[in-house]
Amino acid sequence: ATGLASSLREALAPWTKPLAEHHAAKVLLDLALTLAIGGERASDTDLLRCEPGLFGDVASAPTISRMITTLAQDAPTVIEAISKARRAARERAWALAGDHSPTVGASVKSPLVIDLDATLINVHSEKEQAAPTFKRGFGYHPLCAFLDHGSEGTGEPLAIQLRPGNAGSNTAADHITVTRQALAQLPAGLLARGGRGSKKILIRTDGAGGTKDFLAWLQWQRLAYSVGFTLPASTPDLLERIDEEKAWTPAYDSEDEGIREGTWVAELTGLLDLAAWPAGMRVIVRKERPHPG
Repeated sequence: ATGLASSLREALAPWTKPLAEHHAAKVLLDLALTLAIGGERASDTDLLRCEPGLFGDVASAPTISRMITTLAQDAPTVIEAISKARRAARERAWALAGDHSPTVGASVKSPLVIDLDATLINVHSEKEQAAPTFKRGFGYHPLCAFLDHGSEGTGEPLAIQLRPGNAGSNTAADHITVTRQALAQLPAGLLARGGRGSKKILIRTDGAGGTKDFLAWLQWQRLAYSVGFTLPASTPDLLERIDEEKAWTPAYDSEDEGIREGTWVAELTGLLDLAAWPAGMRVIVRKERPHPG
């Protein structure tokens, strides 16, 4: 329905031999479906092979392995081709969604939210680029970008940057790269001329994204942002300088804009030295009652 199969077939034609029984596009789709139903390795495509009426002819594990090897020899070009096919399919899916499309109602006040976050994936052998992690594990540390559909929907994966386990948490260059990849997955109409963003798109991440270089890049791209911020050691002294009665106001729940019980916010912007940070950046602090336990 979205045209993903035909888009992938066209994109990956250069890496498929003319008389090949299994097209690279079909192999990749089968691997994606295998992951979706719980598979963990190429041989788990046996799960699809049990239902030929639904999934069609599925390549053998050795054939899949050879295809992956072929694609890996030109990985950057292949990934770019796959990304373009995914973008075309997403644009088609959102168009078919009609009034339920994420773009409907998107505005500066109610922007599309792209969440950035890293995760740790442990492995149990010396796999390629696996490395020790900061939590004393061993494996990978990919950085992910998901479009948040709110409480009534799920997250939609836009981009995932594969990284070794020892990749830094607050590396601005990686945050910029995965944000570029995520923006490239959005319909062209959401972006300004030249591929730059708009205030209809908000980038949200934790304190790992709270770096001067990343925020300066977001501002230059004209993107809205909401990121974690490391407060200075003198914060207790700063809090004593604000009016306890007037400065703190009840916090709102992000979904229905109702007051969030037991939570307050205040602004510290004027009490901090933000000369090295992007102009116009505000620092909002939150206090709430301790959670049980």
